[in-house]
Amino acid sequence: MEKLVVWLEATRPKTLTAALCPVILGSSLAYHDGLFEWRPASICLLFALLVQIGTNFANDYLDGVKGTDTDARMGPRRAVASGLISAKRMKWAAVIDLGLAFILGLSLIPFGGWWLLLIGVSSVACAWLYTGGPYPLAYNGLGDVFVVFFFGLVAVGCTYFVQAGAISVDAMLLGLACGLIVNNILVVNNYRDVDEDSKANKRTLVVLLGKKWAITQYALSTTVAGCVPLWLFVKGGSPFLLLGCTVLVLGAYQVRVLLCAQSAEDFQRSLKGTSLIVLVYGALISIGLIVGGRG
Repeated sequence: MEKLVVWLEATRPKTLTAALCPVILGSSLAYHDGLFEWRPASICLLFALLVQIGTNFANDYLDGVKGTDTDARMGPRRAVASGLISAKRMKWAAVIDLGLAFILGLSLIPFGGWWLLLIGVSSVACAWLYTGGPYPLAYNGLGDVFVVFFFGLVAVGCTYFVQAGAISVDAMLLGLACGLIVNNILVVNNYRDVDEDSKANKRTLVVLLGKKWAITQYALSTTVAGCVPLWLFVKGGSPFLLLGCTVLVLGAYQVRVLLCAQSAEDFQRSLKGTSLIVLVYGALISIGLIVGGRG
């Protein structure tokens, strides 16, 4: 039982909202346009969860063997660095998980075409290359780009496409908004680990540009995300879409929490709050889209 708890902890449950939000938004937009299909929507949801968990496993393994995660970190314990799971087992867990994600993703080809194979290969490969390979994205200031692109534009856009058979400006706007709000989870993590990352030569944006930039980035991302539902409402959408604008208030509060964070408990509260914002944002906008939809 204790080993099971360790593995569940290694999935990093608080980050799984990053997988749920884009699929929820893409599917809700498809419903709004009268194009919802439950089968590809369900496949996208499971695929996204597997990729997120696989990315977390790969990150745990790679940061553990590189020595980036140490006892000095303020975040939750990492399985490999703590010696709770061997590096070999974590590596195979990541490989098997991402392999399953790829196989599952193949079942979306009948709904969207063979070009989705490229998306699947890229998603799975970048999940590993995020912290691995000769030029790890997270170690070279590109982690934020990866998150916004794959957990925003690609995830929302592809979820919508495999149901609607086309892409739309609204889907891309929601994808951008989702990617930015999801990336705030990474901003909190990197803000917390800035000193340790700097010593390990992990050049995150916070390391490269400083803590003030991280706070500004968090605030700007929240602002952009909060303006998208307002834009959709102005275009003629349901007034319920304005519920999504509450992210502006919630985000402002979390900026203050992050600014005042000092201890591991403070950062844990900030991470939990940011993850909750992602889930709330996806849920509220989805309500607006579904209520005002043509279903």
